[in-house]
Amino acid sequence: MRTEARTDVGLTPATTGPIPASRYWVFGAITLGGLAFDLGTKQWVFDTLGCPGQAAWEWCIPDLVRFRLHTNFNHGALWGLGQGWTGLFALLSGVAVFAILFVLFARQQARSKWLTVALAFVTAGALGNLYDRTGLHGFLDDKGQVVYAVRDFLYFRFFETFDWAIFNFADSFLVTGAIMLVIHSLFSEQPATTAAALPATASAGSPPPA
Repeated sequence: MRTEARTDVGLTPATTGPIPASRYWVFGAITLGGLAFDLGTKQWVFDTLGCPGQAAWEWCIPDLVRFRLHTNFNHGALWGLGQGWTGLFALLSGVAVFAILFVLFARQQARSKWLTVALAFVTAGALGNLYDRTGLHGFLDDKGQVVYAVRDFLYFRFFETFDWAIFNFADSFLVTGAIMLVIHSLFSEQPATTAAALPATASAGSPPPA
């Protein structure tokens, strides 16, 4: 009974047979939908509020939580680490995407519904931040040069003392996929060769404002 329950939610992939066609559709829909949502929200917020240092929209519950749309360019990775290594992080993000495609479809791990969804979220997040790191957003700095940095805009402050890193929806997709991979590793009966060691640099939350 326990094995059946796990199989139903796709934690344990089938061991034989071709990859179901639905897996390709699910992976594509989540990846492309997530990517479009991430890039669309970034573009809307930056077009509305302007580049960092300009106006921001804020909502708060006094003494509990403060939420702000706060535009920021992050030239590093998670929490702003590795500033100036944008090229390396872009390369690692690209490698991660190819690794995911290989694991899911060449190694046929897409037989698992759970892995397919988890890695689709990771792919959407990695591609969203990769788009920014390659400067495709088109934003220019004061010198008229393309800004090779990730656009972040979601900022939370808790209890007026704890600042969370400024992030974007691509980061949220990456974290969602990572959590699903951890659950898979804990509860699946057949540990799959997933991209468990995907570069953390695919995530790009900025450090909170000073």
